[in-house]
Amino acid sequence: MKNEDSLLEREGNDMVKHPNKWKEFIQNLKQNIYIVYLAYRHPKTPWYAKAFSLLIVAYALSPIDLIPDFIPVLGYLDEVILLPLGILGVFTLIPNQVLRECREMASRTPKMLRKNWAAAIVILLVWISLATTVLFKWVI
Repeated sequence: MKNEDSLLEREGNDMVKHPNKWKEFIQNLKQNIYIVYLAYRHPKTPWYAKAFSLLIVAYALSPIDLIPDFIPVLGYLDEVILLPLGILGVFTLIPNQVLRECREMASRTPKMLRKNWAAAIVILLVWISLATTVLFKWVI
C-alpha cells in the first residue's frame, strides 16, 4: 500500500519539478478526462470523489466555458490551468487501485465522451446568477 500511495505523490511532484511532465499531462487532457469519467462510474470510488469527478467531467464536456475564450489570456485559463488542476484534484481523491484500473481501462477502450448540453445549461445558469447578483448589488 505504501508503494501505491507514493506513486501518486511522485506523479504530482514530478509535474511540479519537471515542466515537461505538466506539458505531457495537458496534452493527454482528453485521456485524463476519460479516466476521471471511468473513475466516476467505478463502484469503489468514494462519494466525494464521484461528486468532484462529475463536476470536472461536466465542465470539460460543456460546450460553453465558464471563462469565454475570446477574453484575452483569461479565456484559455480554464483549459490550460483550471481543468488540469481539477483533474489532479480528482486523482488525489480516488484510491490508487481504482485509478490504476481506470487508467488500464482507458488505454484499452476508445474514448466515447461527447459535448454535454446539460452541462452547458449549468454553466449558463452560473453566468446568469453571477450577472444577476452583480446587477442587484450595484442597483440596490
